[in-house]
Amino acid sequence: MASNRGVVYLGPGKVEVQSIDFPELKNPKGRKITHGVILKVVSTNICGSDQHMVRGRTTAPAGLVLGHEITGEVVEAGEDVEFLKKGDLVSVPFNVACGRCRTCKEQQTGICLTVNEGRAGGAYGYVDMGGWVGGQAEYVMVPYADFNLLKFPNKDQAMEKIRDLTMLSDIFPTGFHGAVKAGVGPGTTVYVAGAGPVGLAAAASAQLLGAAVVIVGDMNKARLAHARSFGCETVDLNEDANLADQIANILGVPEVDCAIDCVGFEASGHGTQAKTEVPAAVLNSLMEIARAGGSIGIPGLYVTADPGAEDKAAKTGNLSIRFGLGWAKSHSFHTGQTPVMSYNRQLMQAILYDKVQIAKAVNVEIISLDEAPKGYAEFDSGVAKKFVINPHNLIPDVKKAKAAKEPVAA
Repeated sequence: MASNRGVVYLGPGKVEVQSIDFPELKNPKGRKITHGVILKVVSTNICGSDQHMVRGRTTAPAGLVLGHEITGEVVEAGEDVEFLKKGDLVSVPFNVACGRCRTCKEQQTGICLTVNEGRAGGAYGYVDMGGWVGGQAEYVMVPYADFNLLKFPNKDQAMEKIRDLTMLSDIFPTGFHGAVKAGVGPGTTVYVAGAGPVGLAAAASAQLLGAAVVIVGDMNKARLAHARSFGCETVDLNEDANLADQIANILGVPEVDCAIDCVGFEASGHGTQAKTEVPAAVLNSLMEIARAGGSIGIPGLYVTADPGAEDKAAKTGNLSIRFGLGWAKSHSFHTGQTPVMSYNRQLMQAILYDKVQIAKAVNVEIISLDEAPKGYAEFDSGVAKKFVINPHNLIPDVKKAKAAKEPVAA
């Protein structure tokens, strides 16, 4: 049998590259399936959601193969796969979805009803998401392939833009979904809480959607500097100033049209509380600065069980939210996993036709599979980077390609 290696979660703060089983066309219960494909992984990204598990902030079991942001080449297809063939290059939505249940038919693929016995919604390499093996590996199996996979129309063109296209599996559609659900459109003012990769993707998405001003808030100065590098305004939440006042210093009014939570449950307070975990801090601050009648998009992750929470109620997902404030201001809230297929084809086109440079916005850094543990550690330290794993060394070296195209001096 062919060999395979993947990034395995061993316990809080510990990941390791290990030999793992080569994928088979079987579901997590071991039943043979004919609708899946096996992919040779071309690129697979480290996500902030992975970090929640690695920090020990979920009930993830030791031995879990990580990775839900996957782009790959088909090397084997089940006999019932009709529209994909060996050699096709595809993007894998992080949602595992059957395409047959009620929610899938309504394009709510983030809450498929059949791929996870425990709850609605499935994902690769993630706790409580159905037991599907993760794709931070050399090879991975994808079920319901005809429904789930987005084939790139031109393989050579796609490989030239793979740093951008690899973001289609999660963070670009997730950031875009947050912006859409927050009501971002031409001329709107937008506040994005969090300057990690999803926050930066949301900021770039807001720009793509025509926002007049995009403000990003964080406590990480390097990440704020990177947000400014592609045209965002920023607020430093280490400062004691009230967030509404900081918004007013930029816009002239203490409110925005649209607000996006790209932080999630591991939120901290502002100013003097900057080093104190306050799980509902972001949600409450967004209700304060979102205009009356405004919308709040919440792509940031919230969990039903957080064993590492400092607050007793937060251990079971209970947060002290000022819901009355949101009710009084007639806010709309939208939460949950992004239905990637609602957006990935359009965003692929935006990338292929140079309407957005998402890899630049999130500051992609390519690493080898063996460097994945180091990438996790650096990401956790707060570097302003999005780590993309290159398991088979297939991602072109941008600097070498650029040098090869430059004319040689006489």
